[in-house]
Amino acid sequence: MIETKYQYKTNLKKRFFASFIDYSLIFSFSIIYIKMYGSETGDGTLAVQGIMALPPMIVWFIYFVLIETFYSATLGHKALNLLVLTENRQDIGLEEAFKRHLLDPIDFFIYAIPAIIAIKNTEKKQRLGDLWAKTIVVDTTDVEQY
Repeated sequence: MIETKYQYKTNLKKRFFASFIDYSLIFSFSIIYIKMYGSETGDGTLAVQGIMALPPMIVWFIYFVLIETFYSATLGHKALNLLVLTENRQDIGLEEAFKRHLLDPIDFFIYAIPAIIAIKNTEKKQRLGDLWAKTIVVDTTDVEQY
């Protein structure tokens, strides 16, 4: 049996734009939701509280965790031909998708500097969430990666 040796590449530009698309969609939904259902706080801002704060979190979970679980990619990743796989190159499951996105606030802190540092300095070009979830991101149009 011949084992294929794949290359790990950063795909930084594609990953950046995919994340930009994904979080633009989530932030747009959240802003519209807060404008529609938020209550004034007294200082001129709007806020949702209690059970009304759940829908944005549910949408986040559906978009990032469930869609990625079923399709191995979010809309942003799919648009840029990126796929999330386990380190063993299998489809990811619910646990992997949840773990990798639970660390998004750390990965994307201060202009995504932690993610960029991790991607550039790890053997499999993984951000912190990918390291914890044991996942990789590959470009499906690059035969050396996919």
